[in-house]
Amino acid sequence: MKSKANESQGMLLFRLSATQIFAIGTLKVREIVPFCPLTALPGSHQTVVGTANMRGITTPVIDMAKAIGYQPIDKSEYKNCFIIITDCQRRVVGFLVRGIEKISECDWHNITPPPETLGTRAFLTGVMNVENKLVQLLDVELVMSKIFPVPEDKLHPILADVDREKLKPMHILLVDDSSLARRQLSEALDSINIPYVVSTNGIDALEKLKISARDGRPFDIVVSDIEMPGIDGYELAFEIRSNEPLSEAYLILHTSLSSEISVDRAHQVGAHEALTKFDANELVNAMLRGANLKLEGENVRLEGAVE
Repeated sequence: MKSKANESQGMLLFRLSATQIFAIGTLKVREIVPFCPLTALPGSHQTVVGTANMRGITTPVIDMAKAIGYQPIDKSEYKNCFIIITDCQRRVVGFLVRGIEKISECDWHNITPPPETLGTRAFLTGVMNVENKLVQLLDVELVMSKIFPVPEDKLHPILADVDREKLKPMHILLVDDSSLARRQLSEALDSINIPYVVSTNGIDALEKLKISARDGRPFDIVVSDIEMPGIDGYELAFEIRSNEPLSEAYLILHTSLSSEISVDRAHQVGAHEALTKFDANELVNAMLRGANLKLEGENVRLEGAVE
């Protein structure tokens, strides 16, 4: 099966240093523009070099190199730089980069976790080989969180006791390749004492789903990222829907992508909902809808058995 994400998504390759190439998925990219004059933004984060007016939207522009610990881009370099305009996590932001390489077709199955030899850089979700060059896939969510922290009221959900008791029995699987996203998901559920299982990628998640179903306790609710190496969220949803023992799971695709296209595709592959990261209340309410649907189904079966 060809992934719905892979059908349209490539990788935008760009440079933050003279030698190292980085990438982000093209679904996050609105446009790429040559450097343009910026307006200073007093009191902004140290990595924000100014703002630009992009099609009527005041857009903060971030020195991406500085944001992930590389040599900051000097003003003398600006004339040769580009700004990548992204739509991610409900926010339009520009990333200033030293150069654009190209847009490359990408098979997400060929992206692998960062090797240990790269050290402990936390801003990567994977690596891939493009024309015999090592390309590092940036964890844009983590970069964004350092500059625009998620408000506290978005991180910890509020849940009534009666609803907590509905969620507690649910067997819940959380799937995300971003360390930040996994931490946010875990903290949200820990704060309301809801148990869960975590998976770092689609391949591992599918294996956990199959083992759990085989052991007689299939997952009731699956919350998955869309952009992941190996098996992306669209493909994971398709696999779950196509596999009878797994197909009853309530599927929530949880993504940093802000596009309506993502929502349409999520429904095409069988997901019940698609949410934009990160709002813990929205997420928990979606999970509660899944729990209610499960409980209604169980009640119907019990009534049928009694009759």
